[in-house]
Amino acid sequence: MAHVPKNPAIAMRDGVSPSCVALPRMKAPPWPTLLDYLAERLAAVSRAEWQQRMEAGEVVGEDGQPLGASHPYQNGARAYYWRSLPDEPEIPYYESVVFQDEYLVVADKPHFLPVTPGGRYVQQTLLVRLKKALGLPNLSPLHRIDRETAGLVVFSVRPQDRDAYQRLFRERLIAKTYEAIAPACDRLDWPHTRRSHILEQEDAFYKMREALPHEGLSDNSETVIEAVERRGGWARYRLSPVTGKRHQLRVHMNALGLPLLGDQFYPRVLRRPGELEDYAEPLRLLARAMAFDDPVTGQRRQFESRLELAWPLGRLAMKSGTES
Repeated sequence: MAHVPKNPAIAMRDGVSPSCVALPRMKAPPWPTLLDYLAERLAAVSRAEWQQRMEAGEVVGEDGQPLGASHPYQNGARAYYWRSLPDEPEIPYYESVVFQDEYLVVADKPHFLPVTPGGRYVQQTLLVRLKKALGLPNLSPLHRIDRETAGLVVFSVRPQDRDAYQRLFRERLIAKTYEAIAPACDRLDWPHTRRSHILEQEDAFYKMREALPHEGLSDNSETVIEAVERRGGWARYRLSPVTGKRHQLRVHMNALGLPLLGDQFYPRVLRRPGELEDYAEPLRLLARAMAFDDPVTGQRRQFESRLELAWPLGRLAMKSGTES
């Protein structure tokens, strides 16, 4: 029902692109006013808040003009609004821009910051922060990393290039490398390749699991794992995912008996979805590097994060760069 429109007359506000509601065509619509429709069909926002937004000029039509609370329901019309949250928690960590040209923006995302708006976060997301800081209303992420994961995220600047870049991710034409800190291990030979079938855990939608042998499911995930440094009982690992299943790296490491330091979901759930994180204990997983042949410019692109994972009792630190 709601989506980001292509109408260039409707500009972003405070870094947030407008969402669009298309009113269905009906012979006898049961909603006398647009407010009635919004209050019923987009009920996550209360009627009182919709009325307040409309009176403040925060709901507009195709021409960009405000639609008041008494505006009649019109078959086939479109209304635009900007998503906002009254009590959005602030995330006290900052992104930095690793690279920018007319085609791409590559940013280092800190732990705890979502890539895109959703749930209880709008302003406190990497996308909205970058749109505001860089003045790029058409900026669009080409991939996602978990909110708990830090490191590289690539954005497309121009809408006409977006599909060409996204195809690289869909067709696995990007070499990606992650780093993680987990318990040291002497029982495996390195490098080690983990292959399995990953699927959603039935009793917890926010977790994934590996299929059991008796389920007879073929492998759909693969990660190459290398141990690169050891400090006491902990080790730093280089993880090279061949596939891109949800939580793949966390699931594979946990299945090897090497759960990532700071992981709140694997092997045991320590924090339910929606609960605030302990900022002192981030997930030690970093999107370190990526490389690909640019389908638009023909260049070889290689990017590396400026972040470093914290060993136990430490924090993530910037090697260089400034806050954006």
